[in-house]
Amino acid sequence: MSELQPVSQLQQTAEPSLDVREIQFWLDKAVAWGQADSPDTQKDTCLHLNRLRDFLQQLLAHINNMSSTTETMKRLPLLGQFLGRLCWNRYVTAAESSRGLLLQCLWGLYSEDPSNAVERKANQWIRKVLCQLATEEDDAAAQAVMKCMGVSAKEYHVKVLRKMVALLHEKVGKSCSSLSNINQRCSCDSILATSEACVPLVTCPEASPLIGALLQRPVTCVSGVLSEDLLDALGSAYSSQGLSLEEQALISLWYHNLSSLEEAVLCLLESGTNTESTLQKLEQQVAQSLLPKASAQHCSIFLVVNDIFRSVLKQAEGNNPVKFLIQTFTRCFLKEVALLQPQTRVSLKAFFPQSPPSLLAPLLIVPSEMPQGAWRNHLNWLSGSLRRLTEEEEEEEEGDGDSRSTRGHRRVFEAWFLLVLCHHWVQVAAQLLVTSGPEDSGPLLWLLTFYHHPTNRGHRRALQLVRANEVWNHLHTLFSVLPRPVPFDRLQSLVTLLLPQPQQPSPAPLLGLDLLVSFAVFCQLPPSDSTEILQTVVAQSGRLEEAARVLSSLELTRNEGSRLSSDRVHLRIEELQTTITRVHSNVKPWSERAHSPTPKTG
Repeated sequence: MSELQPVSQLQQTAEPSLDVREIQFWLDKAVAWGQADSPDTQKDTCLHLNRLRDFLQQLLAHINNMSSTTETMKRLPLLGQFLGRLCWNRYVTAAESSRGLLLQCLWGLYSEDPSNAVERKANQWIRKVLCQLATEEDDAAAQAVMKCMGVSAKEYHVKVLRKMVALLHEKVGKSCSSLSNINQRCSCDSILATSEACVPLVTCPEASPLIGALLQRPVTCVSGVLSEDLLDALGSAYSSQGLSLEEQALISLWYHNLSSLEEAVLCLLESGTNTESTLQKLEQQVAQSLLPKASAQHCSIFLVVNDIFRSVLKQAEGNNPVKFLIQTFTRCFLKEVALLQPQTRVSLKAFFPQSPPSLLAPLLIVPSEMPQGAWRNHLNWLSGSLRRLTEEEEEEEEGDGDSRSTRGHRRVFEAWFLLVLCHHWVQVAAQLLVTSGPEDSGPLLWLLTFYHHPTNRGHRRALQLVRANEVWNHLHTLFSVLPRPVPFDRLQSLVTLLLPQPQQPSPAPLLGLDLLVSFAVFCQLPPSDSTEILQTVVAQSGRLEEAARVLSSLELTRNEGSRLSSDRVHLRIEELQTTITRVHSNVKPWSERAHSPTPKTG
């Protein structure tokens, strides 16, 4: 740090609390030990290690009581020379206690925000010393220690790294709130320096405890911030799957680093929308991603995740795999919220600041928390509220003012987005339509139509509502009064309704598929009859895979305690799933078999 100067200079500027004769003694020892490598020198070093440790303890207290590195260097200008000689003395650094004290002294001299050239130069030198002590395998002193101790280079450096990590880990646990003397230097000052030192160690398993402690450390003052370089390095290591962090440390990384959180969400979207994955596997995958748990613990994380989902849905609102993933995430998220202690739980309004307040609680409540007899009235109210909201938007679009129209469209989109998240009520609406008559099916059909066709622009919701009524009437007749076996022309007309129509919005068949599956599951027909209808229609319309997912979604809802189904319904779902799985690989889509004979169905 500075050139070698007469020992008297250190004597003249020493802090009164330090014994000048003691300082003189140890400076002479450091110089003598560094100039010879004889058995006598080795013996002398070992004999003085205990006293040296006591002196280093005093020196550390002195450094910590200084207001800055500049003040410390002004009072002890040869301190860097002294510490440097000891750090390169293999016998001093081989002792764990003295080595730890040396490292603490160096960290005490590190300036978080260097204000002058002295502090900048000191920081540079300290980083070099620590790096050499912890990582360099060709360091002469390290090689000598390895030879003396009889250990391999890898073992030696791992031990060095573990010692350094343990020391820093202990220091990270302290914060400015633990200081007993207000004149003491804030211990948070070392956090930034510590985090910077961890940058090259992010992929080292030995450094995981320290990095985890840094990430989870509560920020008690502005001095306790983490290095952006460390956060970026952790984010890069996480994205390349080269990072080993405990669960809570990873959640803290997402909390501190937006890019790593966004990367995790995008990876989940990419892998979770694989149509070959079952919903049971998807739910397991979503839960194991830790994103629902992180979102429940930190509202800010949930807002980021939900905003990404919102953006994806705006571009692909008819993409069922995306909807299934978002609904699965929401289900897992609400489970994690319920597991939190009441005192740590945030109000759900904070998680959904953009949702219409009047719809938030009615949609987030799950059907199992409400008497079954109240479901229809609840859904009628939801349907009426959503319908009024869309009508207000349409009225604004017809009037003047683009800003008002934009606000109205945003309100409708947020209401629809919340309905997508709370898909359980869409399932209940489809179930109730199985037993509904013409006089009470209107609100439920409107709700299903809105779910699949949220806007009139490009969707022509009014036309889709007509088609939904047509499908419902056809299913109502097909699953009730027709003779058995079902006439083929009736099945073929239903297949046509489930196929995309020319110049019609493509999501239309998905609404009919939801209704078809609900009728097959909840109707009063014998299981063999409902299975025959579902198998034939979805096979010939090329909707086997989608039907399997709708059935899995119903089964998951049932398994979570909802009263959407009974044991009888569970058996029907299982039978339908088995049948669809069996024929999935053997049946061609309708477009490839339009002129082929109709296969027999069993």
